[in-house]
Amino acid sequence: MYKRNNGLIKLPNLQLIDKYDRRLNYLRISITDRCNLRCIYCVPDDLHRRLPHKEILRYEEILRLVRIGARLGISKVRITGGEPLIRKGVYDFLGELTKINGLVDVSLTTNGVVLKDNIKKIKSAGIKRINVSMDTLNRQKYKDITGYDMFDQVWEGIESAQSQGFNPIKINVVALEGINDDELIEIARLSFSSPLHIRFIEYMPIGTSRINTGTHLLAPEIQKRIKVLGELIPVEKGINDGPAERYKFKGAQGEIGFIHALSKHFCNECNRLRLTASGKLRACLLSDRQEDLKGPLRRGCLDSELADVFLRAVSHKPFDHNVICNQPVMVAGRMSAIGG
Repeated sequence: MYKRNNGLIKLPNLQLIDKYDRRLNYLRISITDRCNLRCIYCVPDDLHRRLPHKEILRYEEILRLVRIGARLGISKVRITGGEPLIRKGVYDFLGELTKINGLVDVSLTTNGVVLKDNIKKIKSAGIKRINVSMDTLNRQKYKDITGYDMFDQVWEGIESAQSQGFNPIKINVVALEGINDDELIEIARLSFSSPLHIRFIEYMPIGTSRINTGTHLLAPEIQKRIKVLGELIPVEKGINDGPAERYKFKGAQGEIGFIHALSKHFCNECNRLRLTASGKLRACLLSDRQEDLKGPLRRGCLDSELADVFLRAVSHKPFDHNVICNQPVMVAGRMSAIGG
């Protein structure tokens, strides 16, 4: 099945297409489960076990897997965590990642805490797009949500990214009833004064967290509230866009987006795979089914055998998820290690 050419295994012309005819060309990679914040919706209140360093994929292992994925049709990669920028050697890794043939879009999600001091390194590595998680414009509330008084550092990081020409810069806002719901209008207003892309994300009740799942704040209600700023004009999706529904206000420099994780499942158009920090490949964030890549990697398996693991994961991708509002779903692992 696999032909050898000049000592290298040549993979057949296979694509990552599941049984529902979804073409999976997007790989999200968590490179660490460690973070310099403790957000209430991500980190449980009790102490949690961190992965020993030996259990985390090495950079050279990740790069090899991405090269195999690219030969199978992966064209878009996002680096996540934990907080990816706190892993030693990350900037050299990003530089190698952006050189891989077949990748047309390599982006980064960060909490922004160390963004300002490292933005030039990120740019030099070839990253052009970043997402910054920022759920509030209130300094005290930021501390309450994340556990640390880092609001100024994050905002300065966003400004530094703008000055360095990053475009778009997406601001990820997890909408939380009773926590930041009184700020939705002011957060949306940012799109008038700057070219930021504001992304309102419905909170997904995965596993354990330190917030009361209570009543969920869903995208239709968010839209209703921020429409006091004007009519939301639909924006056509680009070829590499994710699941967000895009809009902009008339006269605004930036955009508004809504990710309907609960109110309108986008499973039918999901094109994602996730590589966890521990080397597991997940075809669905909300399914415990995963395939081990680290074991075969470290046993010396051929590229063709690792490609088979990709194909096996794709074959088990479910049609949709069963998350219901106000009903937590027990998913193995933490978001910080899966890479949400």
